[in-house]
Amino acid sequence: MKRNIKIATAVTAGALAIGGVLAVGPVTAGTGGGALAAAQTTSQSTLMNAQYQGRHHGGDTDGIRQHDGTCGTTALAEQGTLTATQKATLAGMAEEEKLAHDLYTAFAARYDVRVFERIAASETQHLTAVRTLLDRYDVTDPTAGKPAGEFTDPTVQATYDRLLKQGEGNLTGALTTGRTVETDDIAALTKALSGLTSQDARQVYTHLLAASERHLTAFEHWIADK
Repeated sequence: MKRNIKIATAVTAGALAIGGVLAVGPVTAGTGGGALAAAQTTSQSTLMNAQYQGRHHGGDTDGIRQHDGTCGTTALAEQGTLTATQKATLAGMAEEEKLAHDLYTAFAARYDVRVFERIAASETQHLTAVRTLLDRYDVTDPTAGKPAGEFTDPTVQATYDRLLKQGEGNLTGALTTGRTVETDDIAALTKALSGLTSQDARQVYTHLLAASERHLTAFEHWIADK
């Protein structure tokens, strides 16, 4: 049976391709991607985003819209069908979102730079959105039960370890890592949208792509100001 689940439009804050985790602060991935957990996590993250203040670049706070997504809800488009390859891509999106979140959370703890904390909060929302799709299409969530910095896919794990090390040396390295993550996210999302006919998946991916582009702009601003 097709379902029409409501998700927070904070989904519009998206960023993909190198992960995000599901709650602000130390987080362990949930086990399902169910609607209740999604609503709770998104509500918390939306509230936090609405409270953020900071320096401005071209009208956006740190290159990110102050409410990186809107408050309230929007109906997710009707469920369609996904091929086996598209389902595998969707599962990979979850790991990549978690990866981004875990990296930014680690950098936020190391450097007194708000951009990491803010984008990590957005990645929380993105993973929630991806989990909604995983639940709809009965795809196993590879991030379920995984603590920060741990991943199911060995390739994703190796990427995380490499990028974490790259960003631990200094702030410039961390900001450059963020730029790399968002650039890869944009490429992954663009590829995932190619040939995709499922409207709900297209809706989520498109929102995540727009947000990833904003996040990339944020990192580029910070790098230019260094």
